Amino acid sequence: MTKETKIFYVSGKLESAPLDEAAKILAQGGTVAFPTETVYGLGADALDEKAVMQIFEAKGRPADNPLIVHVASREDCKPLVLDIPEKASLLMDRFWPGPLTIIMERTDIVPDVTTGGLDTVAIRFPENQIAIELIKRSGKTLAAPSANLSGKPSPTSSGHVIADLSGRIDAVVDGGDATIGLESTVIDVTSEIPAILRPGKISREELEECVGGVKIAYDDKVHPESETVRSPGMKYTHYSPRAGVILVEGEHSAVVKRIKELLEDLNMRDAKTGLMLTDESENDFSGIESFSIGSKNKPEQAAKYLFFGLRDLDLRNVDIIIVDGSFDSRGIGAAVFNRLRKAADMIIKVQ
Repeated sequence: MTKETKIFYVSGKLESAPLDEAAKILAQGGTVAFPTETVYGLGADALDEKAVMQIFEAKGRPADNPLIVHVASREDCKPLVLDIPEKASLLMDRFWPGPLTIIMERTDIVPDVTTGGLDTVAIRFPENQIAIELIKRSGKTLAAPSANLSGKPSPTSSGHVIADLSGRIDAVVDGGDATIGLESTVIDVTSEIPAILRPGKISREELEECVGGVKIAYDDKVHPESETVRSPGMKYTHYSPRAGVILVEGEHSAVVKRIKELLEDLNMRDAKTGLMLTDESENDFSGIESFSIGSKNKPEQAAKYLFFGLRDLDLRNVDIIIVDGSFDSRGIGAAVFNRLRKAADMIIKVQ
């Protein structure tokens, strides 16, 4: 059954009427996509099993893939978790509201459908004021994965959401483009040694400093479909456009040389190719569909434009997207490489 998807426009002035209408839909068990500082999320009442099931149906998302619960205050966490560990409290003090999701042991109030059947729940307090207001006005905590069809690049604008989910969800709150462009860092604090399950803007070094220098483990691998996982983004194919993706990693000049070799080969095969380039490599290519993801020395730019670029080149009907992977891999750059490696059909490393 096709839904009539309403569009609500909300600016930084936080207009009450559209927010109230969107919040009412959520309070009544509906689905609403909304902006956060990371990407757009698809929200529904996290404690209403029927409401949450609509998220999976709209996205075509596997039901064993856990969701992140969004809250509007630390107080909202208390009914959801058995305990807030000391390390979690320190992380909340430093990084909430913001792009950090914390996994803790859940209470029975959180339904299995929201957690993928796990005994833990992933919780985030977003920084985006529209998201905060929507949560408050709905009176609900919101399960909210990225508002895209499952497996596709995450949405960083309302246009991306509408392209994927129009007719499949109840409403979209258009609050402008996401400012970060990548999903939140996810950290599990249920063990003695915390573990990063998905990298994001907040780096491992920042997290370790916050918890007193305690070493933090790292597990961002895609696990087999038969294996139970603890976080979104660890099991199924993610972030993939329609076109095939080739990621070329390495030093700038070597990456440019390898991309030229690939283009020559693909042209002989009559494959329409698009390029995602750093600013520094744009002048090395002409007459080819391309999208700039910013300077190789500013990975925060690559983070902001990564998903936008994959979608943009897909709309140009290219067969193959070659990505210039010569940008800085430190800090948020590590998160960009994480997403690209999961999206890529082929990874080529050069020196």
